[in-house]
Amino acid sequence: MHFQVTWSDEALLRSLTPSVLAILVRRGADFAAAEDAVQDALVEAVRVWPADPPQDPKGWLVTVAWRRFLDATRSDAARRRREDLVDEEPAPGPAPAVDDTLQLYFLCAHPSLTPSSAVALTLRAVGGLTTRQIAQAYLVPEATMAQRISRAKRTVSGVRFDQPGDVATVLRVLYLVFNEGYSGDVDLTAEAIRLTRQLAAAIDHPEVAGLLALMLLHHARRAARTAPDGSLVPLAEQDRGRWDTELIAEGVEILQAALARDRLGEFQAQAAIAALHADAPTAEETDWVQIVEWYDELARLTDSPVVRLNRAVAVGEADGPRAGLAALAALNDSLPRHAAVAAYLHERDGDLATAARLYAEAAQKAPNLAERDHLTRQAARLNARRGR
Repeated sequence: MHFQVTWSDEALLRSLTPSVLAILVRRGADFAAAEDAVQDALVEAVRVWPADPPQDPKGWLVTVAWRRFLDATRSDAARRRREDLVDEEPAPGPAPAVDDTLQLYFLCAHPSLTPSSAVALTLRAVGGLTTRQIAQAYLVPEATMAQRISRAKRTVSGVRFDQPGDVATVLRVLYLVFNEGYSGDVDLTAEAIRLTRQLAAAIDHPEVAGLLALMLLHHARRAARTAPDGSLVPLAEQDRGRWDTELIAEGVEILQAALARDRLGEFQAQAAIAALHADAPTAEETDWVQIVEWYDELARLTDSPVVRLNRAVAVGEADGPRAGLAALAALNDSLPRHAAVAAYLHERDGDLATAARLYAEAAQKAPNLAERDHLTRQAARLNARRGR
């Protein structure tokens, strides 16, 4: 099912979606049926509200969604349960003030779901996006995304709503959404920031703040990341005058408050690295020594080979390309972007032939067209220099 919102209250609908869904689940509706009923209510809101806006939008959605849920339960066993639920239905009036959004996050990021299913379900149930919008954002057919979401809803339908959730899993899902960036008519980067702000308002946790700070600091550089022709602009070559200073200031403030609590986590450490990049007036003034120290902390927290790969770049900047290559030598060369890092460090060390070969090799393994084109141009640039 999908609907197309065409008036200015789309943001209001999307902001109310999780709390309305949570109320239905609290009343006894299973998750899958409740989510379908909420989607029906959203469709009705789009039809009715422009001409007759309700005084209590949330209460209106809860009432309509609850009725749609009751109408959908037609088997004999469900009918008996429906009669009980009708008897239990609260009297009309303002919707409860309790906010179960946090539990909804935990449910949608349940460990039994695959990462892709958890992302899709979070965008649908918490983000209020339609199946069509999510499918367009992930460049898959709408039917494929509908099946993915249906399977995810069935998986979590039997999970008790009051079970404690795993904040780390929720943050990982939001981080995956953020890294998808922008495609179709939905800006997933902005959507991830919106959802993480919502989560930060619902839970006081330093890693939630760390993730929000990381997102804001990365998003602040968005306008400078691509040239007018769509090609990638490396960090060192970006026009820092195009960075969003308000987002940077907000991200740094959130990060400092989180770090002051002395409960360091990986997202805070990543945000600290992003903040050091944002703080440098020029690429040459970047505090690479401190960045290496933060990568050491991040490696200790995650034991991630990808972190160690990025650390090798930082070591190469702080201590010279030979030191960076030594750090890189300890890593498996099958790692994503290993060849690109090696190419960069060899170029810094003056070995243009090796660097050009590695840039070309990295281009063949690039995960997207923009990165492939960038690496191909790097190889061509060095080959041209060598031919002079």
